[in-house]
Amino acid sequence: MIPSTDITLIGGGIIGLLTARAFVEAGASVTVIDKNRLGQESSWAGGGILLPIYPWRQNAAITTLVRHSLSLYPSLAAELKAATGIDPEWSPCGLLITQTPDSDAARVWCRNQGIVCQSDLPDTSCLQAQMDKPLWLSEIAHIRNPRLLKALRQDLVQKGVQLLECCTLNTLISENDVVVSISTSAGRQAVNQLIFTTGAWTGALCRQFLPHQASPEIKPVKGQMLLFDAEPNTLAFMVLEKDHYLIPRRDGKILAGSTLEDCDFDKTTSWSAYRRLKSFAENLCPALKDCTDIRHWAGLRPGTSRGIPYITRHPAFNNLSINAGHFRNGLVMAPASAQLMVDLILNRPGVIAAESYQMTARH
Repeated sequence: MIPSTDITLIGGGIIGLLTARAFVEAGASVTVIDKNRLGQESSWAGGGILLPIYPWRQNAAITTLVRHSLSLYPSLAAELKAATGIDPEWSPCGLLITQTPDSDAARVWCRNQGIVCQSDLPDTSCLQAQMDKPLWLSEIAHIRNPRLLKALRQDLVQKGVQLLECCTLNTLISENDVVVSISTSAGRQAVNQLIFTTGAWTGALCRQFLPHQASPEIKPVKGQMLLFDAEPNTLAFMVLEKDHYLIPRRDGKILAGSTLEDCDFDKTTSWSAYRRLKSFAENLCPALKDCTDIRHWAGLRPGTSRGIPYITRHPAFNNLSINAGHFRNGLVMAPASAQLMVDLILNRPGVIAAESYQMTARH
């Protein structure tokens, strides 16, 4: 028998871990259950840019979460470093977008959202980029997501959160519109509040354990990444060119990403994607031709039809909620998503209106 807690989260990626942390800070006891090691799926596999790709083209509901999260990240990174000694490497190095044909709309969006958009570009001598109305967002940051996840895990351990890794969900028992318990490979646990923070697996999980109820429309979308072992300062800022990007880490390593592939739950890498990413990276930043590409991997993003996540109570159960479906923007929207989820469960007045993220019985 697993000790019962106020909150049980199924899924230990960035959304689950930050949601757990927000509940603990609100005074709740928390259990996080994951079928693998914590944070080893989409949250680990992404690049960590703290801004959506071409954010002015996104739904306003995404902008709302992004803006609030951006205000929270500097203090979050500092708190985690102070508490754990692990630096998540929040790095406001700036983002250069080389081609923005809709730059007028982009500048209006930046002005309305308080995003600094400068006319003078940084030194681009390291690049061979085809500039078309480029934008220089000088204060946009990235965070080193594997280190962020490691720091979060340690922080939750120190805060007394019950973490169950490599633990599979076997059954879900409900009575009169209430989930009363779950059975896992680690044992049975009585449930008070249950939340699915299971990313790309959320729709399938709901269909498996709640076959006669509404399910969120979430599907996996594969993205492949390539990592170069470069010298520090080979590239001083992030670069977005069309649908691909480069992200420099503090130690010099440079990530090149990413692909968008509808491949169900297949996480295998492909030679074609490798060649495409390598060609993009070396053509944009020629210095990378002399650097070794040291890792190539794939992750599964939780895609929804509009790219808007579900942050909602399940319409059929009084104590089941969902915080999933963040697509490419889980990392950047995670702090605000966690806060909204906690506000919903604890019936607190929140800074974000919940209506845009709700799931209805029609899903």
